[in-house]
Amino acid sequence: MSNTHISPSGRSRLDTRHLLSIADLHRPDIDSLLDLGETYLDLSVQKDARNNVLAGKTLINLFFENSTRTEKSFELAGRRLGADVINMSMATSSASKGETLLDTATTLNAMNPDLLVIRHSASGAPALLSQKVSCAVINAGDGAHEHPTQALLDALTLRTRLGGVDGLRIAICGDILHSRVARSNVQLLNILGAEVRLIGPPTLIPLDADQWGVEVYHDMESGLKGCDVVMMLRLQLERMSGSFVPSKREYFHFYGLDQRKLEYAAPGALVMHPGPMNRGVEINSDIADDPDISLITRQVETGVAMRMAILHLLSQSGGVDA
Repeated sequence: MSNTHISPSGRSRLDTRHLLSIADLHRPDIDSLLDLGETYLDLSVQKDARNNVLAGKTLINLFFENSTRTEKSFELAGRRLGADVINMSMATSSASKGETLLDTATTLNAMNPDLLVIRHSASGAPALLSQKVSCAVINAGDGAHEHPTQALLDALTLRTRLGGVDGLRIAICGDILHSRVARSNVQLLNILGAEVRLIGPPTLIPLDADQWGVEVYHDMESGLKGCDVVMMLRLQLERMSGSFVPSKREYFHFYGLDQRKLEYAAPGALVMHPGPMNRGVEINSDIADDPDISLITRQVETGVAMRMAILHLLSQSGGVDA
């Protein structure tokens, strides 16, 4: 059966070989990815066998950190595009026995994959790997550096719900310091024309955040005022050495999102969270589970479509022979 090549906005490839950072993407690349992601939101298009643009190609998911949403999302995206998908369990791999990332890269290269998705606890690991393998590399999260595919799916979620991102006032709240999601979202949302605010305690706001093209607030009332979207972040205790917050209970009192604090935002404000959620720490269940307010489930659904678009267009670019 012949492949169907969907060409959004007249473009069938990206001007980048890898997706390591939002900075790798020009505005036309972003628009093409979002256009194709919106097309793939249609389940009938996702599951159409004629869209097997990755038939005969191999996708390897290389996750050095545990993940449910991102890894399974990439797995499903790859399979729906017809790829042979290999999920490598790094907990039982040679890496757990002391093999270096460069040795792992040499091993992977010998397998001749076409696309490689990597999540790693060290910032810069995907970029290093991309220099040592002959295939396209996608950053699925590296340390506290970036998570570009999450930012793209968040933008697609907002676009399909609100019609666009330009002009929205968006607050990103919580543990900004340790958040790769925040860093990627700030870059992408700025490119797309949103007004971005960061809200969190001084201990969890990076020292250079005022240079990110955002407004920084340390209290929810002033920070959320007039915001159309509230994006909550997980308190990443596993990345903290020392005391960044007095206690989870006190953190929720000041920075956890509940109905009272949400009323500071604009009427009809929507709520997002990249997951996994710590209920009662950064968000109240009444907010997280309210379908009229919360886009959290929609973010997960959008993730597969967005990652299909990423795999599709990278497969037509310099990293994979089309």
